[in-house]
Amino acid sequence: MPDPGPSPVQSSLPAAAAAFGTYGHGRGVEAVGCIRPEQLAVPAPADPPAPAGAPHPALERLLRGPSGLGTAGLHLARYEGPPLAAPEPAGAAEPAAGRPIPGLYHHPVPEPDPVRVAEISRRIKEWADEVDLYPPEWEDQFDGFCVGRYMVACHPDAPDIDHLMLATRLMVAENVVDDCYCEDHGGSPVGLGGRLLLAHTALDPLHTTTEYQPAWTESLRSDAPRRAYRSAMEHLLQGASPSQADRFRHDMARLHLGYLAEAAWAETDYVPQVWEYLAMRQFNNFRPCPTITDTVGGYELPADLHAQPAMQRVIALAGNATTIVNDLYSYTKELASPGRHLNLPVVIAEREGVSVKEAYLKAVEVHNDLMHAFEAAAAELAVSCPAPNVARFLRGVAAWVDGNHYWHMTNTYRYSLPDFW
Repeated sequence: MPDPGPSPVQSSLPAAAAAFGTYGHGRGVEAVGCIRPEQLAVPAPADPPAPAGAPHPALERLLRGPSGLGTAGLHLARYEGPPLAAPEPAGAAEPAAGRPIPGLYHHPVPEPDPVRVAEISRRIKEWADEVDLYPPEWEDQFDGFCVGRYMVACHPDAPDIDHLMLATRLMVAENVVDDCYCEDHGGSPVGLGGRLLLAHTALDPLHTTTEYQPAWTESLRSDAPRRAYRSAMEHLLQGASPSQADRFRHDMARLHLGYLAEAAWAETDYVPQVWEYLAMRQFNNFRPCPTITDTVGGYELPADLHAQPAMQRVIALAGNATTIVNDLYSYTKELASPGRHLNLPVVIAEREGVSVKEAYLKAVEVHNDLMHAFEAAAAELAVSCPAPNVARFLRGVAAWVDGNHYWHMTNTYRYSLPDFW
């Protein structure tokens, strides 16, 4: 896909190009060609001992953000004060609703552009009608999801509404599959594998014989999840390169695998060990959303850079941290729902024999550890691979992490905090 313009992060790369090699693929995208594992494994020079009572120099560098070539605009620690209360954004019509979880490490974000929010909200309702997404009695829940505010907050570098709509349709489609196949709108662990497999063919099309192709094509119109997946994917293909589209399919397969693990535990009434739950959550998580930040931003992070182990670690940690945010903000909502819903506080309480309050507060610590690991990994990668589109992609993932927290915190229609403080 064409690059809509230079990245906000500019740098001159002659030295990096000589060391790593460059390529353009004829797409107007120039990037550092690769990062060799041995280059990422070289330890940084040791820091001198910190004076008594002073922060460690490495921690100070992390809080300042990376300062290597091409990373001037990558500020992962965007807010250096106490992260417990978001200030009212300057010029906002009204302060954000809700309050952050006490002690949760996060970065406040500006209020999303209300013009974009309104237009996304209008267009997504039109699309929902177009694919016959939900019955009239679900409209209040659809509106309460506030997907326009969600996507505008998560993708501040999207060049226009059309690019934002790529992410918005996919977000809605993924939630329809979760609700209708797994959760409270008819979902069940029984038979989930078959339903997910057939829905996945709306993203990764079936190649079969002439005799059986029409039956599969007809099946794509058989329920709302498949209609949503098919339409959202068709729109994505208009804005994504083949590599970006296949990356998304891969991450959706990861997501569906996570759904199946959780369903298997539900069928056998098994409460996983905490580490097992976190392993499941690395798959059943938000990863497909931040991994397409370049598609929504109108540029492309080339496949070999995206596939680097260091980049995969950054994306995985971002997905893990944002998903634990969901566990924490949706805790009371899930407790009020029928049956037992697995989330990190519930699993910690069950497996480690602590009170529900202690388990919840420990889950906050787990989230914070994941966030710090994400920011450290992103800062290291920005210095190790000083390419403008790498820095821009890392900023995009960080913005998605922050926007995801903002949406959970402000969506008081869906979420409320437990009375633990």
